[in-house]
Amino acid sequence: MEQIGLLLDGFANALTPGHLLWALVGVTIGTAVGVLPGIGPALTVALLLPITFRLEASSALILFAGIYYGGMYGGSTTSILLNTPGESASMVSALEGNKMARAGRAASALATAALGSFVAGTIGTLGLTFLAPVVAGFATSFGPPEYVALMAVAFVTVSALLGPDLLKGVASLLVGVAVGLVGIDSQTGQPRLTFGVDSLLDGIDVVIVVIALFALSESFGHLLSGTGASTVQPLRDRVVLSRSDLRRSWPAWLRGTALGFPIGSLPAGGAEVPTFLSYSVEKRLTKHPEEFGHGAIEGVAGPEAANNAASAGVLVPLLTIGLPTSATAAVILTAFQSYGLQPGPELFEESGPLVWTLIASLYIGNLMLLVLNLPLVRMWAKLLTIPAYGIYAGVLVFAALGTYAAGGTTVDLVVLCALGLLGLLMRQADIPVAPAVVGLILGPIAEQQLRRALTISEGDLSILVSGPIAITLWVVAVLALLVAIGAPLRRAVTRSAR
Repeated sequence: MEQIGLLLDGFANALTPGHLLWALVGVTIGTAVGVLPGIGPALTVALLLPITFRLEASSALILFAGIYYGGMYGGSTTSILLNTPGESASMVSALEGNKMARAGRAASALATAALGSFVAGTIGTLGLTFLAPVVAGFATSFGPPEYVALMAVAFVTVSALLGPDLLKGVASLLVGVAVGLVGIDSQTGQPRLTFGVDSLLDGIDVVIVVIALFALSESFGHLLSGTGASTVQPLRDRVVLSRSDLRRSWPAWLRGTALGFPIGSLPAGGAEVPTFLSYSVEKRLTKHPEEFGHGAIEGVAGPEAANNAASAGVLVPLLTIGLPTSATAAVILTAFQSYGLQPGPELFEESGPLVWTLIASLYIGNLMLLVLNLPLVRMWAKLLTIPAYGIYAGVLVFAALGTYAAGGTTVDLVVLCALGLLGLLMRQADIPVAPAVVGLILGPIAEQQLRRALTISEGDLSILVSGPIAITLWVVAVLALLVAIGAPLRRAVTRSAR
């Protein structure tokens, strides 16, 4: 098959000493930030964007992909030992994992999480290898009307998935779209939303926005609420699985992978849904129902596999149609754009060697993570004892230095602080910041494609529903909107009936 030959070429590039070094650095940093509560891969990639501009695109993207995969691995350590999920997708692992740790079985919980992550990550990357080119080939038939419909699907699904409810997700999305419109209109040459500030004529650098909304707002939030303290469960045994635990774990790994990858690959996917589904499935199929709620190993193995398989699946819509379905994917999309690359159907044609080198590096990074996680888990556990105030002080310093390095003016620092305070207000109001980043990136693309479509049709709006693909995407957008509106109503009716 053609994909196998391209993947082998990718391995030839990925196995060079330089790329191997960046893959190792990425998975190491990713595991560390996954372990530290509140410091996720999205925030870390955002902080590193300005200081990786001098790297080649392939090296930087391999680094970021390693951080992404490593963050998924490291998050299980926090959930199991501290009962503090670093990301929403790690919540389910904490349910049984922390119970196992309190019962003195932390080593078994961490072992099944690490091995399950490796199995799921490898199978998920295989799925990415063979599915992504097919999706990209199909997407090459997209014209401006199809892209407008696709952007509508993206806006609806991202608003609904990355927020507590649709309205707050839309509010965040509109903030990002508004920020994306700042600068000179590419078609008319007129300034928009610059308020007479010359420095804003070139627009607001997306890197500054990402750092402000993720890093600064998170740090400001901890400053207001206090860092708090939690008890870390001790790790006494070697991180290995007994034969009994392995027998109970491997079917859960496969079931979790089977749920995680396809759901993660959907534009409306994400990692949260398959982890909850996996936990539910394991609870129904287990031969040890009495252990659930008290530390069942299947309740860790299945959701962790689903989480990592979904993380691989998330890369399918990101690489093939430029659609991020998670906060980290949105920041990685920013990284692509900072190198003048736009993920989508053309990416495989115009930058094929880079894409296949990136995919090959995921296999390598996944193996590195297994080697790192099992022997060094005691060291990762010690990271949990670092005071939170020290962590966030470092985040603020890196955010300011990275912003100044990216723009080189004091105006950039003022914009950084202003957007950081805006991000803090959004977090205080329980408005998610991830849809804002998606709106910032996809908003200008949607505007450009809409203008192209209307130019082709001489202003006739019917062109937006002129083909079967466009019509199908509009139907998907409407259905997603109805589901997003209907789900809270159904929950409210259920509560009132009780």
